[in-house]
Amino acid sequence: MTTQQDINNIVWRACDTFRGVIDPAQYKDYVLTMLFLKYLSDVWQEKMETYLQKYGGDTERAEWAMSRERFVVPPESRFSYLFERRNEANIGEQIDMALEALEEANRGKLSGEDGSGVFRNISFNSSNLGESKDKNTRLRHLLIDFSDPKLDLRPSQLAGADAIGDAYEFLISNFASDAGKKAGEFYTPKEVSLLIAKLTKSVPGARICDPTCGSGSLLIKAGQEVGSDNFSLYGQEANGSTWALAVMNMFLHDFDNAVIRWGDTIRNPKLIEGDALMKFDTVVANPPFSLDKWGADEAQNDPYHRFWRGTPPKSKGDWAFITHMIEIAYEGKGKVGVVVPHGVLFRGSSEGKIRQQTIEENLLEAVIGLPANLFFGTGIPAAILVFNKGKGTNKNVLFIDASERYEQGKNQNKLRAQDIDEIVATYRRFNRGELSPGVVEDKFAYVATFEEIAENDFNLNIPRYVDTFEEEAEIDIRAVQQNIEAIETELAQVQAQMADYLRELGLN
Repeated sequence: MTTQQDINNIVWRACDTFRGVIDPAQYKDYVLTMLFLKYLSDVWQEKMETYLQKYGGDTERAEWAMSRERFVVPPESRFSYLFERRNEANIGEQIDMALEALEEANRGKLSGEDGSGVFRNISFNSSNLGESKDKNTRLRHLLIDFSDPKLDLRPSQLAGADAIGDAYEFLISNFASDAGKKAGEFYTPKEVSLLIAKLTKSVPGARICDPTCGSGSLLIKAGQEVGSDNFSLYGQEANGSTWALAVMNMFLHDFDNAVIRWGDTIRNPKLIEGDALMKFDTVVANPPFSLDKWGADEAQNDPYHRFWRGTPPKSKGDWAFITHMIEIAYEGKGKVGVVVPHGVLFRGSSEGKIRQQTIEENLLEAVIGLPANLFFGTGIPAAILVFNKGKGTNKNVLFIDASERYEQGKNQNKLRAQDIDEIVATYRRFNRGELSPGVVEDKFAYVATFEEIAENDFNLNIPRYVDTFEEEAEIDIRAVQQNIEAIETELAQVQAQMADYLRELGLN
């Protein structure tokens, strides 16, 4: 059986083909695309063998049955076909042609709404992989690595239904760790994704959206948290190669009906119903922090009137994304969970006015401060804001300071399971009305009234509400004096013993 660990080890080792040649943020596309191709090929092979057996070796009937399967894999797109040609001088071109044929055979699935294919932004024939001879050597090694007998991705050989999807997530996470500042563009740490998914837990039948979905990990976690298969996933991603990763990620997790669009969410939202923005039960996102040139010039004439509360500054797009998320959540019940830099909580001017408006509308439900150095590409601490359009008459807001709840790592900190559980349990206690306003809970949580927030000029800076100050313990002067005297007595004894040793040696 092929375990997730087998897949992790073999594919991660295959990355050596590209290390030192191109940036991890780029070579992840080649490796993950090859994994996707290998998976589809192995699934096709097993299905074809099943139909041939069923129809007594009748190839024509078996191929007809295969044409109705989840994916159609043309002969020239199969991994075995490419592996046999691994030594040919135009192998890069042949891989590109294989991907193009795969897109053409599955146009409704492996293409965007404009008809162009999901692999449009990747070329195995690119000069990025080196001069012709070096490129061919690298691609040959890549095909050899993926031909490892232990990398058998046929469904009957996978140890666990989620092995391939979980391996894909593992690889994206490791690429993010290697990619430095660029990592935040395509991956949210899985612990943060899980926390947001639990805070905004969707009910069966929910429509769930991530308008800046990256490679789709947060959106997948939100779906998995529902607890049934009765939900639908929607996402949009501005970066073309990252959008392709998200599409593949959905298929590898068996979310075949997920709708993932490519485009700029602020300037050109693609999730539309009729002439209006599509609405959702749950909206989650980790938007780019304080994005410059986010589209402020076009916001005044936004055809969907998203920025009626005010236009955020040109150089900081945080509230543009938050506003979009609030606007696409269902009235009366929609929930929003969003990761933000701390400046969102207290910056003034137009941001302050928008923040005040959302609080006066009684949309804000919780402000949760996270530890520093959790995210790839930045060491700054972030916060999670939870908005609830079905909050009712309760105008209180929960503040949580979880900045000290983490496990320290070599390069990056990590939320532990108990940290996530503590945050979620506190949030649910607040929802049940079990936390009293004005009382600090274990220097961790505080429930603020609307009036208190208004008195603070709608500043949401967490230390204004959660007092984590630790008083220094009183010093027992008498005990300290006794300790000093004991040390001095012990020192005198040691010095006397040392003098005796020196006399015995004739050195004193």
